[in-house]
Amino acid sequence: MTDPDANIATAVERQLAAFLDRAAEPVRDVGPFSEALDALTRFVLKGGKRLRPTFAWWAWRGAGGAASGDDATGALQAVSALELLQACALIHDDLMDASDSRRGAATVHVAFAKQHAERGWHGDPERFGLAASVLIGDVALAWADDMYATAPLPANALAAARPIWQIMRTEVLAGQYLDVHTQAVGDSSPEAALRVNELKTAAYTVVRPLQLGAALAGADRELLASLRRFGHDIGVAFQLRDDLLGVFGDPDVTGKPAGDDLREGKRTLLVALGLERARETGRSAEEQAITTAVGDVLLSDTQLDAARDALHAVGAVAAVEQRIGELTEAALTTLRETPLTEQAREELVRLAHLATKRSA
Repeated sequence: MTDPDANIATAVERQLAAFLDRAAEPVRDVGPFSEALDALTRFVLKGGKRLRPTFAWWAWRGAGGAASGDDATGALQAVSALELLQACALIHDDLMDASDSRRGAATVHVAFAKQHAERGWHGDPERFGLAASVLIGDVALAWADDMYATAPLPANALAAARPIWQIMRTEVLAGQYLDVHTQAVGDSSPEAALRVNELKTAAYTVVRPLQLGAALAGADRELLASLRRFGHDIGVAFQLRDDLLGVFGDPDVTGKPAGDDLREGKRTLLVALGLERARETGRSAEEQAITTAVGDVLLSDTQLDAARDALHAVGAVAAVEQRIGELTEAALTTLRETPLTEQAREELVRLAHLATKRSA
């Protein structure tokens, strides 16, 4: 096994490639289903920052897990399963948001709708794409459970971390539901935006992966509680950075069209603060520019620029940047007081900066 400490992303990708190949073997002869499984494999292996298994791996190492040996191999498989959970969330999220692209390529539902249309099949192409993406996302979720459950680790280690795995699955689904519910009811309050951030992103991106890795290594409650505090603050800061990139990001960097979050009607903290500050200061032009942009699938470049200018003018961008800085500093303070190995602490500091200081 390649030393995961040296390049955890590469080690995770090798685990994923091997598992996906094994998982697909029993159904390779199920005709067209192989195309769906190939699409899932490409989606999982094509890209991604591998943040979740990396956070989990360094929590495992920080809590006393060894870098090599049978247990290290098992821990690596268990934390790599997080990428399949992430694949399920992204595939379904793209469908719910009606996103056209992900990582610079067509989203799963769009790709399968195009396949249907090009081959002249019966029925509605978009409905086929919808069905295919739901099922492919479901496969990813099922295989995530299989990959975790079959990790070659002592039964007591897997059992100790299983409650964390289970609540993490529920939390990410709860966060996704709150996200679509918030859009449906038009709740633009900062409180609603932060609640979605905590469940949809902070919990399953940082908090639970950290706790999962540490629990697999036998961490006690005190360590798990410290990692929760660190992970919560970094996870929320990570999402706030994503919110800024969703409005101001370069498509060549983000892999999604500029302003996509606005078109999708995302009630992010950035939008919530923009509207709140515009109303409080009586800046009706800025409020109108932001309101007009949110949920407009035909949003023009001119309207996008106006919304961006308004978010800057009312101080929403500066406020979100300040919140990111405060959360990051609070998280690093917690980390300094958390009983981890020095190497793991240094790597988690690096990950915290990677998650919160991405460029637009």
